[in-house]
Amino acid sequence: MTDVDLDSGDPPWAEDDVPERDENTDDMFGAPAAAPPPEGVTDTPKPAPIVDDTHQNDGEAYTVLARKYRPRTFEDLIGQEAMVRTLTNAFATGRIAHAFMLTGVRGVGKTTTARLLARALNNETDVIDRPSLELTAHGRHDAAIMAGQHMDVMELDAASHTGVNDIRDILESVRYAPVEARYKVYVLDEVHMLSNQAFNALLKTLEEPPPHAKFIFATTEIRKVPVTILSRCQRFDLRRVEPEILVEHLGRIATKEGMKVEDDALALIARAAEGSVRDGLSLLDQALVQGERGEPVATDTVRDMLGLADRSQTIALFEQIMAGRTPEALETFRTLYGYGADPVQVTNDLLEHCHAASVAKMLGPNATRLPNDQAQRLAAMGSQVSAGTLSRTWSMLLKALDEVRRAPSPADAVEMAIVRLAYAADLPGPEEALKRLQSGEPLSGGSGGGAPRGGGGGGGASAQMAPRPMAAPAYPDPQTFEAVVALIGERREIALQMDVQRYVRPVSFKPGALTYEPVEGAPANLATRLSSRLKEWTGRPWFVVANGQGGGETLIEQEKKATAALRAEVEADPFVVAVMAAFPGAVVGEIKTLAPAVEMPAIPDEIEDDQD
Repeated sequence: MTDVDLDSGDPPWAEDDVPERDENTDDMFGAPAAAPPPEGVTDTPKPAPIVDDTHQNDGEAYTVLARKYRPRTFEDLIGQEAMVRTLTNAFATGRIAHAFMLTGVRGVGKTTTARLLARALNNETDVIDRPSLELTAHGRHDAAIMAGQHMDVMELDAASHTGVNDIRDILESVRYAPVEARYKVYVLDEVHMLSNQAFNALLKTLEEPPPHAKFIFATTEIRKVPVTILSRCQRFDLRRVEPEILVEHLGRIATKEGMKVEDDALALIARAAEGSVRDGLSLLDQALVQGERGEPVATDTVRDMLGLADRSQTIALFEQIMAGRTPEALETFRTLYGYGADPVQVTNDLLEHCHAASVAKMLGPNATRLPNDQAQRLAAMGSQVSAGTLSRTWSMLLKALDEVRRAPSPADAVEMAIVRLAYAADLPGPEEALKRLQSGEPLSGGSGGGAPRGGGGGGGASAQMAPRPMAAPAYPDPQTFEAVVALIGERREIALQMDVQRYVRPVSFKPGALTYEPVEGAPANLATRLSSRLKEWTGRPWFVVANGQGGGETLIEQEKKATAALRAEVEADPFVVAVMAAFPGAVVGEIKTLAPAVEMPAIPDEIEDDQD
């Protein structure tokens, strides 16, 4: 630090030798000055770069389609015509309930309907001064109610306000008259989430509410709502929206958005939505982003987005399975899986094809609600396969679906299910197996209902298994049904003998095969028990079927009938009639059949001894 002359009148920094600014620099940091432009050239400013602000955020957040196109009138609700008609008649006649219960699956319009009801109850315009469903005109309270800001319409989420204290707040405020509107409306969404104490606190007010209060409840779990609450409400079940209606609705919205979506793509979205309008709009919102600008959204794009398989390919897979062509079916599935198809969705598609084939078999192709080409293919499949085979395939697919969901490798589970289904499709049904047993034909290599069988090896049960040696029979084959019952008694299977005598009405019998009509109350495993015991005793398989119709009488019924006939014969005997007349009030007791009389040998006359 240098010494400073305090006697000097100049400030300390005046003594520093500060260099003047270089005239050859253009700024204070010493950057060199720009060279002057050549003579004759003017220094024109550069134009600003062109910025495309088409997609720049203008300060407004994007509104998803499910909120943007939320119905604002009852006419905008789709698929709920029955509910709208009932409410229209109720409002027109003044029979308006004090509490409404709206139930249905997700996304069918429960909350929207509740808000529309709140507007209808407080509908007030220049020409309307009563509760009305005519919401086309903008009422005085509509904007505040739809925005959730009206002080007389309180919307409560019961999922986050489950306690009794929340209900007490409502009960405290319900006593006071509305401030602006005609009614005080309480909307409780997901009402099934309330606790038992909250429901109990609501009961009395819900039974006798003030004339100025209305309650609207919405729930997806109607079974969890107490019956005491349901009995105090007018219930409306909102239905799933039919696919045709949902496809048309999605197409209109896509047009309003300035986009075009292929009809098959809309059908895929409606199918994935499962009747939910909100789910359909959310999927449509996602699909519109997938499309190229100026080009329609393709079906393949939507299929890839949803992880679905081509339905024509899954129908081909179903046909190959039902025909027993296992190698082709496995190759088809692997191709679908390679293109990104979800194994669970493929199994669901097979279930739908099985159902459609069954419906087409009974009601015709038009009843399947599928495109014409798909309906015709499945109808042709249904005509070649018996109803029993389709029913058996449905049961096996349901079990396979559960296995695919739980398997560590879903694709492997689907392949094993395909092998099992193709094998079972080649086996005969119970009726056909019985016919083959009766005619002496082998059971293996059946047609499974008449579907054409393809080659390729491994397709079904065409391979014959070597029969295992059977143990030598301990008893000869019974030749009659009565002999079967006698054999059961000889083996001292008392419980089985009683069940057979009581519940079996024989339809047909031959050694090795029995078809009977079961009496009501028969044990479900009676046929299995009888078949197992007869096989064990006779050393040969017995085919016992309990699906016959028009069987004869059971042995117990035959015994009772014979006893009644014998009693009638005895009571008609002249000697018995005379005895009954001689002793009034006498009744015939137990009837016993006496053993036949034994003829004794004749005793010769005593021969007198000759006397000497």
